[in-house]
Amino acid sequence: MPHYHLYAIGNALVDTEYEVSDDLLHTMGVSKRHMTLIDAPQRTELLTHVQGLHARRTGGGSAGNTVVALAQLGGKAFYSCRVANDELGAFYAQDLQANGVATNLAHTQAQHGQTGSCMVLVTPDAERSMCTFLGATAELDASALHPQDIAKSRIYYMEGYLAASPTGLAAAVQGRQIAIEHQVATALTLSDVSMINFCRAGLEAMMGDGLDYLFANEEEAQTWCGTTDLDAINTQLSKLATTVCLTRGPKGSIVVQGEQRTEVPAVPTKAVDTNGAGDMFAGAFLYGITHGQSVAQAAALANRAASAVVSQHGNRLTAEQLQGILQGSDT
Repeated sequence: MPHYHLYAIGNALVDTEYEVSDDLLHTMGVSKRHMTLIDAPQRTELLTHVQGLHARRTGGGSAGNTVVALAQLGGKAFYSCRVANDELGAFYAQDLQANGVATNLAHTQAQHGQTGSCMVLVTPDAERSMCTFLGATAELDASALHPQDIAKSRIYYMEGYLAASPTGLAAAVQGRQIAIEHQVATALTLSDVSMINFCRAGLEAMMGDGLDYLFANEEEAQTWCGTTDLDAINTQLSKLATTVCLTRGPKGSIVVQGEQRTEVPAVPTKAVDTNGAGDMFAGAFLYGITHGQSVAQAAALANRAASAVVSQHGNRLTAEQLQGILQGSDT
């Protein structure tokens, strides 16, 4: 009997979210809708532009959001990550613990320096633009892996953002090999167009000779495949994973399994903040899959959860919100 439904590896980032105008975003020189890596001086300079604006601080990191969502729904999750020995690191570790996620942090020596952080800039059209300072998470390596826990998991999930980190990428690939050796299913999220444009080889290394699950939004899929033709995209992606989840915002999602296409409609909502939507979808979908749901049921649950998270500010829901969504879905 597997001990964890989901074992994930990814960046540990504390999100600080600001509501900004398009003009301010332009003044800051931030690429809209995408993730941009920044260094400490750039972070200091960007912070001068948002002084005085209301800020919301939450635990973040793409795969971190996914494992929290799965745990809040009632699943068991483990997260391999790295923080520094500072206030943000303590905040991050406590946040995971409070949400019932097991981690390596209690057994891995905290690093010097600063815990990674992400400035999330949300414009009035609900789009999120992210400026990520990796800090300690840039040094995530294989010491964060718990091989015995990977072996006892149902699914091993890799965050595509790790393609930008040589040590993080190596750790993700090493964990993938452990998963395969123990017949644990493998999963990857493409994470962001910037990863495809600049770190494609790393993503291909995480894919290896094929995955069980692949998550991508429509823009990422178009960039990966070099086409906007949906049929061609589905055909290309189906060669990469047994099950592909293609999220399309207000157009819902498509689950591709070989020649089979399952289209699942979105839940109508007014989006105010798209931060965390893809992470939420993955967490809810993988919860459904590991708890006896069909792919159509799991995608419907994931659509409901993603719809709820974009209808509010912030990258996560509460456990109570997700339980309400779960109870209201067909199982």
